[in-house]
Amino acid sequence: MSAESAAAGTACVQRAWAKINLTLQVVGRRPDGYHELESLVVFAEVGDSLKIEAAGDLSLSVAGPFAPALAMEDDNLVLRAARALAERAGVLPAAALTLTKNLPVASGIGGGSADAAAALRGLSRLWNVSLPAGELEALALRLGADVPVCLRGEAAIMSGIGERLQPVPALPPLWLLLVNPGVAVSTAAVFRSLAGNFSAVAEPRLPPLGLAAFVDWLAARPNDLQAPACRQAPEVVAALAALDECDDCLLVRMSGSGATCFGLFESENAARQAAEALAVQHPDWWVVPALLRA
Repeated sequence: MSAESAAAGTACVQRAWAKINLTLQVVGRRPDGYHELESLVVFAEVGDSLKIEAAGDLSLSVAGPFAPALAMEDDNLVLRAARALAERAGVLPAAALTLTKNLPVASGIGGGSADAAAALRGLSRLWNVSLPAGELEALALRLGADVPVCLRGEAAIMSGIGERLQPVPALPPLWLLLVNPGVAVSTAAVFRSLAGNFSAVAEPRLPPLGLAAFVDWLAARPNDLQAPACRQAPEVVAALAALDECDDCLLVRMSGSGATCFGLFESENAARQAAEALAVQHPDWWVVPALLRA
């Protein structure tokens, strides 16, 4: 049985791991207005979960610490994914879905995208749908740029608008300390405020294996959305500064379009000690240490 799910009868639980952009470079803009990206995407062992059960119709209930943030949302991405899959497969969209929302909403770590990907995986199983991988990823891309990489759930170089995924060699074992200062950052506003020339992708494109070389490789490839996000939300600046002061932190950066920031640590002990200190200093922040998924 896959580590991604646990099944019992007609029910299964899919994990929706947090997606982290270790790098994120904006390398161009297409005529249709979408930006071309180059990003090393990884996943952390913290996330939402989606319980999927057989039912006579399609329903979604949301629980968990960040459920209230979705209370006013009429058409959750999970439901859109379910309907899109059912339409493509020619099946009745019927399932009882229970989303446990453990990740902050609209926070740059792909919570909604990972939830949609979990729905596609779990419902394919429940409905006995076997679409070719490329076809399922194309459907995922129509739901959002991050959904295809979340569907794979493995570290990858993501390029284009999210449609090109290149596997990467095994990354060094690392711990992440995720910090969200509790503010919403508008992705559209961040992209609108991008200034200057687009980034040139540095060679080599694939990261090296050794820890020191890997951190140096990351340091040379920034998140181009970090500066505009900091201009929009000073709280992001505060989160980055707090992480930068942590002992033994190897690299500090923002993920996606924010506002979640992360620090990289070589050991679990260092990450947990830093998390305890930050949680005391900033009790209103979301502060979570997590292993980088192999």
